[in-house]
Amino acid sequence: MCSPEEAALLRLEEVFLATLARINSLVLQPLVTAAPEPSDPQGRECLRLLQQLHGSSQQLWEVMEESLHSLQERLCHPDSVGLESLLLLRRADHVLQVHVEYIESYTNCVVVQAFQKAAKRRSEYWRAQRKVLRQLLWGMSSEGSVGTALVQALRQPLTHHVQQYVLLLLSLSETIGEHHPSRELVVHTATLFGDLQSFMRQALDQAVATQALWHTLSSRPRDVLCTPARRLLQDSQDVPVTVTLLRAERVLLFDDALVLLQGSNFHTFDLKLVWVDPGQDGCTSHLLTPEEEFSFSSKDPQGQVVWQRKVTQAVCQALRGKKDFPVLGAGLEASEAPACRSAAYTFRAEGRLCEATYEGEWCRGRPHGKGTLKWPDGRNHVGNFCQGLEHGFGIRLVPRASEDKFDCYKCHWWEGSMNGYGICEYGTDKVYKGYFQAGLRHGFGVLESTPQAPQPCKYTGHWERGQRSGYGVEEDSDRGERYIGMWQADQRHGPGVMVTQAGICYQGTFQADKMVGPGVLLTEDDSLYEGTFTRDLTLVGKGKVTFPNGFTLEGSFGSEAGGGLHTQGILDTAALPPDPSCTRKRQLGLCAFPVESRWQGVYGPFRDFVRAGCPAELQEALLGFHVQSSKELRKSQEYLCCERSHSEDSACRMEDILEELLQHREPKALQQCLRKALSNWLHPLGKVLRTLMLTFQATYAGIGANKHLQGLAQEEVKQHAQELWAAYRGLLQVALQRKGQAPEEDEDAETRDLQVHGLVLPLVLPSFYSELFTLYLLLHEREDSLYSQGIAHLSLFPDTKLLEFLDVQKHLWPLKDLKLTTNQRCSLVRDKCFLSATECLQRIIQCPCCSTTVDPREKLEVLERTYGEIEATVSRVLGQEHKLPMDDLLPLLIYVVSRARIQHLGAEIHLIRDLMEPIHIGGLYDFLLTALESCYEHIQKEDMRLHRLPSRWDSRVSW
Repeated sequence: MCSPEEAALLRLEEVFLATLARINSLVLQPLVTAAPEPSDPQGRECLRLLQQLHGSSQQLWEVMEESLHSLQERLCHPDSVGLESLLLLRRADHVLQVHVEYIESYTNCVVVQAFQKAAKRRSEYWRAQRKVLRQLLWGMSSEGSVGTALVQALRQPLTHHVQQYVLLLLSLSETIGEHHPSRELVVHTATLFGDLQSFMRQALDQAVATQALWHTLSSRPRDVLCTPARRLLQDSQDVPVTVTLLRAERVLLFDDALVLLQGSNFHTFDLKLVWVDPGQDGCTSHLLTPEEEFSFSSKDPQGQVVWQRKVTQAVCQALRGKKDFPVLGAGLEASEAPACRSAAYTFRAEGRLCEATYEGEWCRGRPHGKGTLKWPDGRNHVGNFCQGLEHGFGIRLVPRASEDKFDCYKCHWWEGSMNGYGICEYGTDKVYKGYFQAGLRHGFGVLESTPQAPQPCKYTGHWERGQRSGYGVEEDSDRGERYIGMWQADQRHGPGVMVTQAGICYQGTFQADKMVGPGVLLTEDDSLYEGTFTRDLTLVGKGKVTFPNGFTLEGSFGSEAGGGLHTQGILDTAALPPDPSCTRKRQLGLCAFPVESRWQGVYGPFRDFVRAGCPAELQEALLGFHVQSSKELRKSQEYLCCERSHSEDSACRMEDILEELLQHREPKALQQCLRKALSNWLHPLGKVLRTLMLTFQATYAGIGANKHLQGLAQEEVKQHAQELWAAYRGLLQVALQRKGQAPEEDEDAETRDLQVHGLVLPLVLPSFYSELFTLYLLLHEREDSLYSQGIAHLSLFPDTKLLEFLDVQKHLWPLKDLKLTTNQRCSLVRDKCFLSATECLQRIIQCPCCSTTVDPREKLEVLERTYGEIEATVSRVLGQEHKLPMDDLLPLLIYVVSRARIQHLGAEIHLIRDLMEPIHIGGLYDFLLTALESCYEHIQKEDMRLHRLPSRWDSRVSW
């Protein structure tokens, strides 16, 4: 059975629908269609608002019609259709929202007096409709204006309808009983429409008060401030308040702005960017905005409470982006506005931010968090801010005077200036990757031109206050030169080495970018000049030339334009040709640049990071990042969406890195841990290694691949291994400190060297091996050429002839294993003797998986196994275990080396010797390597038959 209240609801909605239909046809339709479109902006704005109201009325009519149909269905089939099927109960929130939209559209028209203005345009028509309007209303005076009648006609039916809704719903909730399944829906709907009734009353009051306000203002502020959606919340003429620090005769609080009036001038503050702090005396409130700070004070605490409460609630409402419902300021306690919020603001005060627009996160009147800053001249900055300053990662685009040219700074910032690691792509086709301090290049960095640049150049090294200063490497591709040395104030200054593409090397002293004083000049054919010369490497003044054949020329040198080189001196032809080993000793830069001070700009930031306790917020500023190119940024303009790889990667969080170090301290586990860390450039150790690789390539690749730089490069590789071990130790100490554990004791020099050469050097050597081994190849090119000729000569011998030629005792020949006849022996025995030893020795340049091995220890182990294979073969031939004395071993080793045909063996031997662990010096590995060196030297001899084995070997000593 249906209740009387449901039947009353049905009648109420039928009446309301009929009223809406009449209002639509008699009022709204003529308002939006009958009159011609106004020509003035205000008239067009009024017409737009009336059209919007007409649309809201249509939506309200449709919803109410649907609600009526659900009521009719319920009354016709009460047994099968439950109370919960009513649209009014089932979709109460939707029905409520349609009512709210109608109220907002209506009050917008009230604020700008749209009804009165529309009535004036067709005054005769509306005077004729006065009788019809009175039929829609009750209590309307016959003397009232048409505009007033229109206002009442569009408000009174809705107000009455909502009021009756609330009464009927409350009555219905009482009649259906507490345990009825639909009671909760009915109570909820009654509450919603009760709130709507309060909201409507307040909205109408605010609209009327706002409409009345505009008549009290002068034209200038009224024209700027008057908008349909703006509502007046408080006026200082009603509740007096005094503004200190700023002059104001009148204070107006709107739902979106706070306005201070002073005559015809006014100052507007966006409520999204207003922070309110209560004063200690109870009569003052402190207001904070992006550019102004001022206070409200009232004579009595009650007035102060009103203003503080309303401003705070208005700020909360503005941040939510919609009007409060049910009533502005409902509740016992005033809500607190969040200190951090998001908004856009254009700065007006003079200063670096003048006319700049900031859009993003704020905190207490200052940009704080992520945001975008744009200047009128085209500059853009996107990134993190702290207390109004750029702080953290940020990207800045700075336009150049030429069209479509930008400087793009992708850097870390500290209190408004670039600080830490950054990548800068300049509109001049140059890119800088390195560190900054106070907005200037400072520390290690690489400045490089793009390949398309008209004058390609590259500098890798240290900077100080924006200028090249300290140790650095510059390459001039046009001149075909590379400078390695010291800088000061953007000029070459101090000891330096110049390497040219023609293979000429110079070492001397530079001052103000010019070579001064004595120096050394080395040519590709190993001629040596010691003396003075000009900037273009022309010999001038007193000097001495030592030629490769040992001749010397000492005297005065000079040159004339187009006349070649002139000299006057003494030519000494009596000297013997120099020993090739002496030529190899001509290494440049060793004493001029102490290895421990060359790349402090790479090590320094890491040490500072460790001293600070490895804070996560500084990790990216140390390690760097990857972001889009500036062209991609300019194309998309979606600055805040640019992605970059950084330390937030889950696999490279600082906490996880330190924890892993603590869990892998045993030798084998530590080796795997370090290998993993060094291979990952997001790991601090991997980042340092990757940067050192860049410095190594910049110094020794290309033009820098000169044999006279081999010693310089070898020193650096060892130093890098030592620094990386110290870096690991620093990270470990931080990890122990975070866990509250005692730090490890300092290592002595011997222990440190064992770890560096035995653990770290094999792990880092592959990163430098290509450039380093090239230098060894160039340095030992002549010896390796003689060695190759000797190998080619020995390869012509069959096994029996070669063994006989090398004076290998015949009882040691493993020929009986081949089961060959005398006739077959000469043609088939070749390359079969000591095959296992030969194949083993070939692994000195390859590991079992056929990939290049660079670890000196692994190469020495291969050499040890090779000797073992030789001895095992001899023991098998003799039928008993046999220890070979050196007189027997050395010729057999020469045989194996000649059959292994290892290319560049001299370079391999010297690299192993230079990088082997100190613990092996004087031990077994040193002994075996010396034997291999003796074989290498023996094979170089042109006349093998006349050459005797070195007499220094004691035939009684077994290897």
